[in-house]
Amino acid sequence: MTTPLIQLVDIKKRFGTNQVLTGVNLSIYQGKIMAVIGKSGTGKSVLLKHIIGLIRQDSGTILIQGTPLDEMSKEKKRRFKKDLSYMFQENALFDSLTVFDNIALPLVETSRDKKSIIREKVDTRMEQLGLGSIGLKFPSQLSGGMRKRVALARALVTDPKVVLFDEPTTGLDPVRKRKVHAMIEEYQKQFGFTAVIVSHDIPEIFDVAQHIAMLDEGKISFEGTKDDILNSHSDTLNAFIQGEEYP
Repeated sequence: MTTPLIQLVDIKKRFGTNQVLTGVNLSIYQGKIMAVIGKSGTGKSVLLKHIIGLIRQDSGTILIQGTPLDEMSKEKKRRFKKDLSYMFQENALFDSLTVFDNIALPLVETSRDKKSIIREKVDTRMEQLGLGSIGLKFPSQLSGGMRKRVALARALVTDPKVVLFDEPTTGLDPVRKRKVHAMIEEYQKQFGFTAVIVSHDIPEIFDVAQHIAMLDEGKISFEGTKDDILNSHSDTLNAFIQGEEYP
């Protein structure tokens, strides 16, 4: 059986008296799109932040291609984190920076590339994502959908192997949501990165992701494909999909 690219084993996390993750087990496979679904406040964003290293677990193990992250050398950890990118829920674009400078920011902050190399990389990503004509504009001058595209270009400019999307369609109407999903799917195929998407877009996200996991009460209560979901007899899963209350 193929070794997962990233594997979370019995991950637990508490904030004060609030036990957010109670033992998450999740396998993320290379070159696939994984969707994490579940009610608001169940810890989906917290789960993503464990993967990228913004939060450290209280207990449990994160494995990278079978090797515990805590046992990796500093250099291997650095390379792993360099291969990760994160697209924030609200885009997190800087209004004082142009589109070009927003996209270039990860390279400016983390690479030692010359300015000419950075410009070439940014120009390439902008052309690939249809942003070639707006480099001098500011985020406030763009539509919501175009800002999402800029945020995706910034997430991809470092050539990451893994991109984490925290509710990438927040605040968009149904038409623009479909466009963002199609954009993620298109560029995932083009660039071959592994994607993990936290989403409330049910059932639309099922047409994008090859693998779906449901987080409930701090654990993964379901993991499988779209067909597995449609054939599931889980009352909790079916209630969530149908937008009904469940305990």
